[in-house]
Amino acid sequence: QVQLVESGGGLVQTGDSLSLSCTFSQPTPRRSYSIGWFRQAPGKEREFVAAVSWSGNTRKFGDSVKGRFTIARDNAKNTVNLQMNSLKREDTAVYYCAAGYSSLAESKLAEYDFWGQGTQVTVSS
Repeated sequence: QVQLVESGGGLVQTGDSLSLSCTFSQPTPRRSYSIGWFRQAPGKEREFVAAVSWSGNTRKFGDSVKGRFTIARDNAKNTVNLQMNSLKREDTAVYYCAAGYSSLAESKLAEYDFWGQGTQVTVSS
């Protein structure tokens, strides 16, 4: 079981930056797991945003955020940060942090077993 808590959401304007943080627990016994960020806007399906491997060396990004978002993992602090730059109105959504038992950076929803409660990000013009 991995528990995840997101923080850092809020209301910003287009072009602004925002950092989201995901704090996660370590499962017992200790296992490798991927951490990913997904988002869901009203009336839309949950969308892959970014993921980082267990080691932190491999990262994947959704096409809509490539070049604008970065992801970093610190296993010593049990945190993953999602840095969002050049925000657009279409980035408005509830952002979810998720964990899946894999050493890779997974982009598919089905690869994730544990989810946080989500944090709202609203980008206004």
